[in-house]
Amino acid sequence: MTGRHEGAPTAPESYGVTDLPALPKLGGLFTKGVAGSAGKRPKGEVRLPEVVYRVARVDTSGEGAHLAAYLDLLGEPSSDVLPAGFLHVLAFPLATAVMVRGDFPLPLLGMVHLKNVARVLRPVRLGETVEVRAWAQDARAHRRGVQVDLVAEVLVDGDLAYQGVSTYLAKGFTAPDGAAPAQESPREEWTAPLPTARWKLGGGTGRAYGAVSGDQNPIHTSSLGAKAFGFPRAIAHGMYSAARALAEVGPARRGEAYEWTVEFFRPVLLPGTVDVAIRYVSDVDAVGSGSAGVAREGAAGGFVYDGWRSGKGTRNFRGTVRPL
Repeated sequence: MTGRHEGAPTAPESYGVTDLPALPKLGGLFTKGVAGSAGKRPKGEVRLPEVVYRVARVDTSGEGAHLAAYLDLLGEPSSDVLPAGFLHVLAFPLATAVMVRGDFPLPLLGMVHLKNVARVLRPVRLGETVEVRAWAQDARAHRRGVQVDLVAEVLVDGDLAYQGVSTYLAKGFTAPDGAAPAQESPREEWTAPLPTARWKLGGGTGRAYGAVSGDQNPIHTSSLGAKAFGFPRAIAHGMYSAARALAEVGPARRGEAYEWTVEFFRPVLLPGTVDVAIRYVSDVDAVGSGSAGVAREGAAGGFVYDGWRSGKGTRNFRGTVRPL
């Protein structure tokens, strides 16, 4: 396979491929995941299913209205190019299908979304027929349980066009081989910078994003549903916040090929006001290590974004957008 970015994960050789006739619907998957979560409790080491789900032909020509609604909600300019956030939405049901398998050892309910790393290697345009793949890999120790990567890919004519790696945490579980948790980097001292934008998010934000993403998890769409999981009220989808920041960087500045990352700290409560700062740095990889803005030899510049509760020092998320 050509067009794979250096450092992009590949499915382990031991994994088999299971072909599905079409992308599944999230509603049915979520119902299955809720039902199956009750029986998935910590009991021995976590072993992931060695399978890649694949839908060989997904015709995007019928996605015009869906794409337009997504672009409008997130603030992306009108275009026939599918931004990384929309490609995440397109492939997410297939990754979810992996997570609700009977032999997937972690419960869908209660999984904590920690971070995302996505790369667009070439533009995907409305009307192209694509291949979508998804699998789970790298179950590893976290101080509060096990974290696992769900990898989703979109290919055009056999070439990798998009890859997204979503990292989730399942609390209380044990990593394979009883591995000790990886040493976590200490959280650096952080002071809110001058905001470049202020988002006033209404109580219906979760329902609006749920309508375009298909993710109708009640923690995002209902105060009662959110309270059942310990939140004071509904919370915004993490990928809504990340995709809106990506939109504010804009297509011209991120280019046709780019890397987009996000790390989540605290949920954004709805309704709420989020201050956002987007700034250019000469060394994206140094952000968070105390060296932001100091260029290393061969460093790659790009944009860094932070989001925090308006008027407070409560940091909700941070991420990067870097042209490739």
